[in-house]
Amino acid sequence: MTFIKEISAQEAIIVRHPVLRKEKPIETCIFDGDDLETTHHFGLFKNSNLTGIISLFVKSNPIFAEIFQVQIRGMAILESHQKKGFGEKLIMYCEKYCMSNQFDLIWFNARTAAVGFYKKLGYKIKGNPFEIPNIGEHYLMYKKI
Repeated sequence: MTFIKEISAQEAIIVRHPVLRKEKPIETCIFDGDDLETTHHFGLFKNSNLTGIISLFVKSNPIFAEIFQVQIRGMAILESHQKKGFGEKLIMYCEKYCMSNQFDLIWFNARTAAVGFYKKLGYKIKGNPFEIPNIGEHYLMYKKI
C-alpha cells in the first residue's frame, strides 16, 4: 500500500541525501527555505516506509509572468523504488495541491537525466541547459496549472 502525506524537512533530507547528493556531505541536502511556513514537503510511503519525497517552495522566477508560482525542489525516489510510478504519483499529488491553493505555475530546475520523465507529465523546457556547480547540467522546466 502506498500513500502520500506532508512530512518535515528533516524527513525529506533523509531521502534527498542518498539520491541527490550521495557523495557529498548531508548538509548539502539542506535547502534555503526548507523550514519556512510556506514550504511544504511531501513523502510517499510504501508499506509505512518513506521511499520518495518532493518539496514545494513558494518562490517566483522572474522569467515567468504568472503571479502565483511554486518551485519544486529535491524530488527524490530511493533507488530501489525508482521506475515504479512513485515519482509520477508525487508530481500528480503536488499538482492537485497547487491547483487547490490557487497557484498558476509550477517550475523547477531538472537534471538532464530527468527531462524525459517531466516531459511525459506535460512539463516544458524554457531556455538552454545550464550548469549547477558540483551538481551537473539542468534545464528550467515549467507547467501552467
